[in-house]
Amino acid sequence: MKKIVTLVAVLGLSTLAMADAFTKCAGCHGAAGEKVALGKSKVISEMSKADVAAAIKGYKDGSYGGPMKGLMVAQVKDLTDADIAEITAKIGK
Repeated sequence: MKKIVTLVAVLGLSTLAMADAFTKCAGCHGAAGEKVALGKSKVISEMSKADVAAAIKGYKDGSYGGPMKGLMVAQVKDLTDADIAEITAKIGK
């Protein structure tokens, strides 16, 4: 039974890793970036692509953030430049 549970967990994490980078964002910000995440964030679909990219990079390096900074740092820490480009392609003006 332990082997089955472990296998399911590994397969689930592998599938999650293969999902596009925006999937993490959509959980709180909405499928089109239209939501105020957890009642605290900006509506990211109203931001420019450059501002979205700058915000993500700022969270990564600690130079950006408001009340949810700690949560966001954890969400973006592993994003690559390609991931950030993928996210900004889906949201922002």
